[in-house]
Amino acid sequence: MATLLQTLGDLIGTNWKHRDVPKRYSRTFVCRCGSHVFFGNMFCNSCQAPLGYLPGEDALLPLDPGPQSGIWAAGEERPLLKYCGNRDTPAQCNWMLMASEPGELCIACRLNRTIPNLDREDNASYWGLLEVAKRRLVSQLLALGLPVKSKVDEDEKHGLMFDFLRSPPNGPRVLTGHADGLITVNIEEADSVQREKMRLEFYEPYRTLLGHLRHEVGHYYWNRLVFNGPWLEPFRTLFGDERADYAAALKANYDNGAPPDWADRYISSYASTHPWEDWAETWAHYLHMIDSLGTALGFGLDAEDLEAIVEPFERDALYAPDDTGADGFLSLLNSWIEMTMVLNELARSMGQPDFYPFVMSKPSVAKLQFVHMVVEASRSAGTESVEAGFLG
Repeated sequence: MATLLQTLGDLIGTNWKHRDVPKRYSRTFVCRCGSHVFFGNMFCNSCQAPLGYLPGEDALLPLDPGPQSGIWAAGEERPLLKYCGNRDTPAQCNWMLMASEPGELCIACRLNRTIPNLDREDNASYWGLLEVAKRRLVSQLLALGLPVKSKVDEDEKHGLMFDFLRSPPNGPRVLTGHADGLITVNIEEADSVQREKMRLEFYEPYRTLLGHLRHEVGHYYWNRLVFNGPWLEPFRTLFGDERADYAAALKANYDNGAPPDWADRYISSYASTHPWEDWAETWAHYLHMIDSLGTALGFGLDAEDLEAIVEPFERDALYAPDDTGADGFLSLLNSWIEMTMVLNELARSMGQPDFYPFVMSKPSVAKLQFVHMVVEASRSAGTESVEAGFLG
């Protein structure tokens, strides 16, 4: 099956300028009744058919009762299925497992090591919001062909897991971050009021649950795909030497802020803190670009719909201008810039903040291509995870 990147590249090449080509992409799903259904739906809003998401196919399908209670069918050609055990919890997971699989949790929910105490009503609400963001993240990682294994019960050495924690009343405060495959998230990030307060406190133009998860999982994949491998020295040349004192870099950032010229070299002000953070911020923006652009194409948006006139980036902005995939990456990038210009104006028309409140520089473009190349290479190369310190 073609990966997300291969499919997206084909769509950009054939659809972005050609209205007559049928369009189909992840996040765009249709029930058998003909109505659009959406990634998080558990039932079709029109015909009320129960729905299940099949992560291996990136498909959201209507379900029929199977031969016994608790077993479901999604067409004659697929094996029988069962609901994830978190379907009827505050997580409201709509993902499916094959009926023959051991265990009760889907591939996304198996990544959880710790969930909040659900006796508190707000904890249950926060956990549900976090799971919505995590499922979208995991579905994208799988579609990109990246390794996703649970550190809890599948791959203790190389795997990934999550602790969703709340700070105790008398401290210490839970810090969101990554350490050796464990992503810890302070669940109060799911409180929109608290999250906006922190966004303003840290002078951030953008702060979301999904953005946080994409950033933190970037640290995990740096360990898996870059450290102690052939990408490490190229990484140091482009992003800087990650052996620089991380704690001192964080302190300098919080004490002094980003350098005045950060926008000329980094995708965000926080990326200027340390090479690890530069990588994680660039990784997160790469995932933003791929998912959002793919969704737009899936719903039929193409360049003929847009009146945006932008000066496209050329090969001289790339990390590897002679790479065989350079033209394809430039198509992705320039299509993204075209689209976000229009979406930013739409947001302003509604009195909302910009959809994508960032401006790319040539150094940022080079780093995005580097991430793109690492992701592409990971499908055909074995990876080793390593131990690493806490990364925020």
